[in-house]
Amino acid sequence: MAYYGISSNLIIYLTKKMHQGTVKSANNVTNWVGTVWMTPVLGAYVADAFLGRYWTFLIASAIYLLGMSMLTLVVSVPGLKPPSCSAHQPLGPDCPMPSPLQLGLFFGALYTLAVGTGGTKPNISTIGADQFDEHAPKEKAQKLSFFNWWMFSIFLGTLFANTALVYIQDNVGWTLGYGLPTIGLALSIVIFLAGTPFYRHRKPSGSPFTRMGMVIVAALRKWRVPVSVDPKELHELDLDEYTKNGMHRIDSTPSLRFLNKAGVKTGSTSPWLLCTVTQIEETKQMLRMLPILVATFIPSTMIAQVNTLFVKQGTTLNRSIGSFNIPPASLAGFVTLSMLVSVALYDRFFVPFVKKWTKNPRGVNLLQRMVIGAVLHITIMVIASLTERYRLRVAKEHGLVESGAQVPLTIFVLLPQFVLMGTADAFLEVAKIEFFYDQAPESMKSLGTSYSSTTLGVGNFLSTVFLSNVSRITRRNGRGGWILNNLNASHLDYYYAFFAVLNVVNFVFFLVVAKFYVYKAEVSDSMVVLRQELEIGSRNKVTSQQTSEA
Repeated sequence: MAYYGISSNLIIYLTKKMHQGTVKSANNVTNWVGTVWMTPVLGAYVADAFLGRYWTFLIASAIYLLGMSMLTLVVSVPGLKPPSCSAHQPLGPDCPMPSPLQLGLFFGALYTLAVGTGGTKPNISTIGADQFDEHAPKEKAQKLSFFNWWMFSIFLGTLFANTALVYIQDNVGWTLGYGLPTIGLALSIVIFLAGTPFYRHRKPSGSPFTRMGMVIVAALRKWRVPVSVDPKELHELDLDEYTKNGMHRIDSTPSLRFLNKAGVKTGSTSPWLLCTVTQIEETKQMLRMLPILVATFIPSTMIAQVNTLFVKQGTTLNRSIGSFNIPPASLAGFVTLSMLVSVALYDRFFVPFVKKWTKNPRGVNLLQRMVIGAVLHITIMVIASLTERYRLRVAKEHGLVESGAQVPLTIFVLLPQFVLMGTADAFLEVAKIEFFYDQAPESMKSLGTSYSSTTLGVGNFLSTVFLSNVSRITRRNGRGGWILNNLNASHLDYYYAFFAVLNVVNFVFFLVVAKFYVYKAEVSDSMVVLRQELEIGSRNKVTSQQTSEA
């Protein structure tokens, strides 16, 4: 609720209150949202390496609350925000621009909030998933549904933000509109603290980047050393070393075989020259996910349009229902509603129906679910382009191109692209967060989860790059340009068509990397083998001792 209460309507605040143009305000939104989704990499690193997930989340929550409190103060105190523009020239020469101090305080509060989200986003979902025991059949089955309902609960808060909060911000005031999520955030921290005695806590296992770096450096330094075909000749610790430390041993795999050189014994025991098989396989698991990570960048760029250009489109349309004016950002509520309905239908009907044929407890595997979401993103941008072409035609027919006045079309013509975005999220976004958590090694779960937020961060930064460059290129040589402050004189239909083509190209890439991806072995299956080996080793030890005594 707190995050979406800010991001959903931020472009409206920047244009109406901070007096910024379409491209600049949209880029400021995507730059901030991109930062919000990139900082979880740092938060995941701190959690896995030093503080653990619980304390990282708690400290980050305090920073998050500080940022929200600062933001509420900045939008409330008259001297901390620029005065209003003339009603007739909202972005004209008479419109006072914010001072450097006002800009600094506003964006300082936003980016303080972004630092806080860096420690909360990758760790709270991971803490939740950690409460299920992989080795208890009942809990393992429950965990398969966890991320569906995790996203369901998130989007309940999002729904309130996209409906009630944006209405309050547009019609009552920004002080209350930002103050309510600040209070809500404080209450959520109290609720989290109340559950502390019941949580299962995972201890930090050292820096994941250092562990992976050791493997890569050791393999490069021994690039001429041959690797034996027998994985038992590679360096590995005894089984009891892992079990007494609560860690999981991973068997050697043939993929990314070059990294196996890090485990070849050459006489040196330096950790930068000799790594265990488990450490090598952990590195492989994180590296194998990188192509999938890249394949989700473009769909994440599409999601960035919801809170920027989709909302900006809404400001040009008829938003009245009787005496009630619909806030443009509230259409994002339909993304949420669609997401909620789709997740519930998927979990309760689609999965039980499909798994009869696939024999997969998830119905379809995670990458197949993500591919369905990628197809929906292509459909969304085609529909968005056709809808915008229709809106521009109506604007031209009524002579509204030059004036940029409201087009006599209901805002609900944009509904299909919002609803389909929520359905796409139910497939791609839910599967994405579960995939990166599930496929990450046990000691790097927070870092793995941060992969899912990294894709959203990169997607938002890509949106900034695309918007800036397309706007600049299409305005060369005196041409009108595709994205202007006056959307009636713009060509967003061309821009959305460009995105549709980009999604098609990315879809082909997605299919290729999904086809060659190798899923990691189930931890529980590995543990069965581990237990069997321990039992065999224990029996052999007893037999040997009895023989010696005899």
